Amino acid sequence: MTAEIDFNSTTENKKSRYEEFTRKLEALIYNEHDEVSVMANVSSALKETFGFFWVGFYIVKDNILSLGPFQGSVACYRIKKGNGVCGTAWERKETIVVPDVERFPGHIACSQLSKSEIVVPLLRQGDVAAVLDIDSDRLDSFDDTDKSCLEHICRLVSANIYSGQ
Repeated sequence: MTAEIDFNSTTENKKSRYEEFTRKLEALIYNEHDEVSVMANVSSALKETFGFFWVGFYIVKDNILSLGPFQGSVACYRIKKGNGVCGTAWERKETIVVPDVERFPGHIACSQLSKSEIVVPLLRQGDVAAVLDIDSDRLDSFDDTDKSCLEHICRLVSANIYSGQ
């Protein structure tokens, strides 16, 4: 059934596109609790719907962020807490929006084509279990709409895959 969900959107308004995406995502991940499987489909659906340059997850394993499912070019395997945008979002337990990655102290450049970035933590019982990392090949691609909508999406994903843990 889930393979039949079409994530292509005809809606022009960004907030409306996120709302439509979220409805479809809820159906896609309903009753699926495997972390890697859900993250793989969420990455794919976000990239397909919004055309982001890179979309993926880093999962906390042995006190380090390890590369999880993603869509896009080759990425860094591991990120330490506090390093780069992903490690900083993990350390602060908060979403970080970076309009220009060249201006972010300690930015980890997995691709020279990345220009802006947003990283959203996924929480499990109050601790960061993973982060959603989205890169754009344009400057200043992410705004408050992206932030609030992606935080909502990450809460849905977290509740779905970590609810029994």
